[in-house]
Amino acid sequence: MNVPSHTLPSGDELPALGFGTWNLGSGTVKRSVRAALDAGYTHIDTAEGYRNEREIGEVIAEYDRDDLFLTSKVLAKNLNYESLIDACEGSLERLGTDYLDLYLIHWPNPAISLRESLHAMAELHDRGLVRNVGVSNFSGYQLSCAQHISDVPIAVNQIEYHPWFQRSELVEYCRDTDTVVEASAPLARTEIFDDEAVRELAETYDKSPAQIVIKWAIERDVVALPRSGTPDHIRQNADLDWQIEEDDLRRLDERDRNHPVYDTPTRDWTTDVYGIEQ
Repeated sequence: MNVPSHTLPSGDELPALGFGTWNLGSGTVKRSVRAALDAGYTHIDTAEGYRNEREIGEVIAEYDRDDLFLTSKVLAKNLNYESLIDACEGSLERLGTDYLDLYLIHWPNPAISLRESLHAMAELHDRGLVRNVGVSNFSGYQLSCAQHISDVPIAVNQIEYHPWFQRSELVEYCRDTDTVVEASAPLARTEIFDDEAVRELAETYDKSPAQIVIKWAIERDVVALPRSGTPDHIRQNADLDWQIEEDDLRRLDERDRNHPVYDTPTRDWTTDVYGIEQ
């Protein structure tokens, strides 16, 4: 399995294909992460809000930690200084590791000082608990602010990104500032499988719709984090050793319709994911 990578400001290499674990419960996530690692994935993405870190930790204990790139995220409700430090230490304990390769602010929380959050991130970095710092679901404006005040380079912005939601201005800003873009929902939570162009290209190349969309993202220099609970699909998604014509990539570029599947303007701010109190 030949996976390209992105060099982060720390010098670490971030694999352009990772395995996403959102909404994978205890039994499924263990089976799925094991299938991913056995298929050649080395990049695993989780979060305290996914509530599966302990199960993931049990699986990765069977593999060489030095060969893995492990990401977790802190909930928006835990972005004050002490809570963020505690959240990271909790994630490390559940994952059974001494450090995270990448730690992300999962969602911006306007109710808590970003400066305070990033000071905590810098402390974690200084202590060696976190090798790289990043954000998730940040707009260009929010990312610019974070870059201005952070003592540690903002290495990554993990956002919703797929052919129906390409966010060209945000992606261009990330590239202009050497911030790697990760696609948290590269398959649009399977909605993209109904796209006519995706289906036709899948038939043309004798690939699955998921493979077509993952290949497109990686060819567009975006890190893809597909999620699946089916070992056959997990292995299939890891097959990157094939070529797609530039004209066909451009055909997918033209499918943009500004259609998010989760990053919509409205939120249920009271849920545990956001946790912003009145």
